[in-house]
Amino acid sequence: MAESAQILGLFAIKDVPVTATRPLAVIILAAGQGTRMKSMKHKVLHPIAGRSMLLHLLASVAELQPERQVVVVGAGREQVEKAVEGSGTVIAVQAEQLGTGHAVAQAHDALAGFAGDILILYGDVPLVRTETMRTMLERLNWGDEPRAVVLGFRPEDAAAYGRIIARDQGVIEKMVEYKDANAEERAVTLCNSGLMAVRSTDLFVLLDKIGNDNAAGEYYLPDIVMLPGAQSAVIEAESWEVAGVNSRAELAGVEAVWQDRRRAEAMREGVTLIAPETVFFAHDTQLGRDVVVEPNVVFGPGVTVADNVTIHAFSHLEGATIETGAEIGPYARLRPGAKIGVKAKVGNFVEVKKAELGEGAKANHLSYIGDASIGAGANIGAGTITCNYDGFFKYKTEIGAGAFIGSNSALVAPVKIGAGAIVAAGSVVTQEVEADALCLVRPRQEGKPGWAARFRAKMQARKAGR
Repeated sequence: MAESAQILGLFAIKDVPVTATRPLAVIILAAGQGTRMKSMKHKVLHPIAGRSMLLHLLASVAELQPERQVVVVGAGREQVEKAVEGSGTVIAVQAEQLGTGHAVAQAHDALAGFAGDILILYGDVPLVRTETMRTMLERLNWGDEPRAVVLGFRPEDAAAYGRIIARDQGVIEKMVEYKDANAEERAVTLCNSGLMAVRSTDLFVLLDKIGNDNAAGEYYLPDIVMLPGAQSAVIEAESWEVAGVNSRAELAGVEAVWQDRRRAEAMREGVTLIAPETVFFAHDTQLGRDVVVEPNVVFGPGVTVADNVTIHAFSHLEGATIETGAEIGPYARLRPGAKIGVKAKVGNFVEVKKAELGEGAKANHLSYIGDASIGAGANIGAGTITCNYDGFFKYKTEIGAGAFIGSNSALVAPVKIGAGAIVAAGSVVTQEVEADALCLVRPRQEGKPGWAARFRAKMQARKAGR
C-alpha cells in the first residue's frame, strides 16, 4: 500500500482503511473509431511491448479477480472478440457514437443481476496499475462513501482535458469538459482521466438522469458526478499511468514510457544494462540476477533468462530459454523454441530455432541450427547448417555429446551424429554418423601443376585476337 500514497495527492492513503473485498465488475470502453491510427486493426489491439493495449489492461484487472468484465466496442467487434476469447469477457456493442455515458450504458444487460463495485476503464489507456484500481475501490467504500471516485492527474500540458475542481480530501465540487469550461475553469491543472469507480446500485440509475445539452451533443460519463444528491471524490495518479493512445505517435510515446519503467525495474532487480535506452523488452521478459545486456538487444515475447547470462550487442531473442552462465551474441538470433543450456555459447551471426544446446555446447560463428538437439560439450563449426526443411516438412538433427562439427558442414535432416564423432569441414552429411567416428564427405583434392598459368595465357591470347 505504500506505493499508493504517491498517487492520491488530494487524499492521504493513511486515511483509507483496507475494506472487505466486494464483488467487482469491470467495464472497458473500446468503441472509439480510432481514425487517427489509420489502421485496419482495432485501436485497442495495437501492441505495447508485444501485447495489445487491451490485453495489458485485462492482465492488470485480473489481479483484482473481477466477477464480470465487459468490453464495449463499436466497429471491429470480431477482432476484439477473437482477442479476448477464453478470458470470460463479454462484448457489448455501442452502435452509435453518442458519448462515454452512452457507451457505459451499453454494458447494462451484461451486468444484469450483478451487485458490487464497477470500475470503468478505457482500452486505449493501457498502463493504469492494479494498485491504482484497488485504491479507487477502497476510496469508493471509505467513510463518506462517495457516489463515484474519479481518477485525476496533472499533465505538463493540460490541453483539452476535462477539468476537476476539488476541495479538501478530494471532494469534487465540479467537473467540466474543456470545450464547455470557462477561462477560470480551464486554468485548473487537475484533469479528468475518464477512469471511474461506481457502485452497481448507482451507475445505471445515474446514467438514466444525464442529458446531452453540451457543445458536442453527447452523453458524458463525468456528468453523473455533478447530478444533485451526493458528493464524489477524486484521487490522483501520475500522468504516465493514464496516458491514452489515439495516434501512432501516442502509441510510440506509451511504448517509450513502458520500456523506461521496465528497464529501471530490471536494473533494480540486479540486471546490468550497458546502454539502457537501447534495450527493448517484451511484456513477459524474465531476467535473472547478474545478467548483463549489452547495447541494442531486443527481447520478443516469451524469453526467460537465468542468472549470470551475458547477452552481447545487437542480438534478438524471442520465445527462448537461456540457462545459467550462457553467452549469447553479438548479433545472435534466438527464435521460438530455442533452449540454450548451462554455460552454452551462441555466437555472432548464429540463428537458433526450435533447437536445444546442451551444457557447454558451442555454436560460435555464422551458423543456422533449426529443429535440432545439440549434446553437452559439442562444438558447431562456423558456417554449419542443419538442413531441416524440404519444402513440405521439418526434420530433426541430433548431435551427440562432445561431437565436433567442422566448418561449412551441411547436416541434411533427419540425421544423427553420434557422441564424440567428428564431421570434417565441408561435409554434406546425409546418413547417421556413429559415435566417435570420423565423417568425411567431400571429393578428393586434385592438383595440376602449372594449369592456372597456362589457362591465363590462353585467355589473354584469345582476348588479344578479338
